[in-house]
Amino acid sequence: MFCYYHYGDYVEQPTCLLFLKMADEQSHPPFSKPSTIPKDYNWEKLTSKDGDELEIHYRHTLENLGKEAGLLGVIFRKSQNKIQDLAKLKRLVELIGKETWTGLDMDVKGEIYEGILQKNAEDTKSGAGQYFTPRALIQAMVEVMMPEPCQTITDPACGTGGFFLAERDYLVKNHNLDRDQSRFLKEETFKGYEIVDSAARLCAMNLYLHGIGSEESPVTVVADPLLSEPKEHFDLVLTNPPFGKKSSYTINGKGKAEKEKQTYERADFWATTSNKQLNFLQHVRSLLKINGSAAVFVPENVLFEGGAGEAIRKKLLFECDVHTLLRLPTGIFYAQGVKANVIFFDRKSGREKPWTDTLRIYDLRTNRHFTLKENPLTKEDLKDFIKSYNPENRHERLETERFRQFKYEDLIKRDKISLDIFWIKDERPEDTENLPEPDVIAAETAESLQTAIEQFPEIYEDLKPE
Repeated sequence: MFCYYHYGDYVEQPTCLLFLKMADEQSHPPFSKPSTIPKDYNWEKLTSKDGDELEIHYRHTLENLGKEAGLLGVIFRKSQNKIQDLAKLKRLVELIGKETWTGLDMDVKGEIYEGILQKNAEDTKSGAGQYFTPRALIQAMVEVMMPEPCQTITDPACGTGGFFLAERDYLVKNHNLDRDQSRFLKEETFKGYEIVDSAARLCAMNLYLHGIGSEESPVTVVADPLLSEPKEHFDLVLTNPPFGKKSSYTINGKGKAEKEKQTYERADFWATTSNKQLNFLQHVRSLLKINGSAAVFVPENVLFEGGAGEAIRKKLLFECDVHTLLRLPTGIFYAQGVKANVIFFDRKSGREKPWTDTLRIYDLRTNRHFTLKENPLTKEDLKDFIKSYNPENRHERLETERFRQFKYEDLIKRDKISLDIFWIKDERPEDTENLPEPDVIAAETAESLQTAIEQFPEIYEDLKPE
């Protein structure tokens, strides 16, 4: 329909129009709710237009609603009409207008929209896949984290809201929520942060279709979630932050550092580094309440990088209970060649001895091969991890071929306190016929080079005479 645009452009138009239509439906019986949409820009006004008038009015509607506060502003912020064909715009308005969307089952609406978002993620040219974490993996992480009613949950890089929806589904299916708990789930449980307007829009609409959010949006658009110490703290943090290059700014823990003539001081950070993933790990720890729990995706270099990386791992193991590490296989993300892991830890109060006693590592990578289409990661592939994790009683776990434990005193003695630990023999054939695709090899090489480049300044500082 809009083949000359990225699929994300296609998603944006139905999102805005669908919100207008549903707001209109809720303003009529049996709901009869006061509409949050100004009369000049509501659905009735839009559908009264045709031809050039429709296009002009739709453009003004997007522009003006994007200036509103709350959920309305997040949905329409910086949205644009990408449908230049007037007949197609009119047809889309008619298609959305002939359905009664509010009457559809919430899970049906949500599933339709989730399918659209997954299709959007497959549009690799637009980069949309970076906002889409495999749903089977998200569901497994939520299952082992076991969210409880009336807990507060955040995602500082929420993308299209995959974690929030899995957590919402888990709470609804595993708990008989009373009225107060249901209200809390709708209005207070979730708080997301996103730097990209289009992703925030999709997330807010995704949550709205699943009954999450009120006039205030659960999603906040921020310039950079790392720039300041969080004012709110949460019971749970589940997040897959972007695996980008260095931060635009150097974040300061002890002392000061500048980049692009801007300085940001974070007294809550253990170390100063320009490595965005290490900063995100520190930020996640700061977001947690005492005894709060986190599950955060990290790239490979976070496990072994020296300098600030070593200092952060040392502090994390000492001041938090770092109890589980899941080593993920390649081939499960739309960005090919990514080597990722999930670190699970609990924030603790201060004491003189380390909180981490035993780190248990599950290796889902060695001798496992997945692709996005022919052999995608499924819930079945994660059953053994969930069983090994033993969420009902994390302190009674059994070692298996893929699940091993490592004591704190042994970890702290490792070179650079590296958590990059393997024990399963790699049985993959070494012949050239079984090498990964060239783009995967290139991505892995680029990642290794980037890690090396980021460590050069630290090596230089170590070599300088005192």
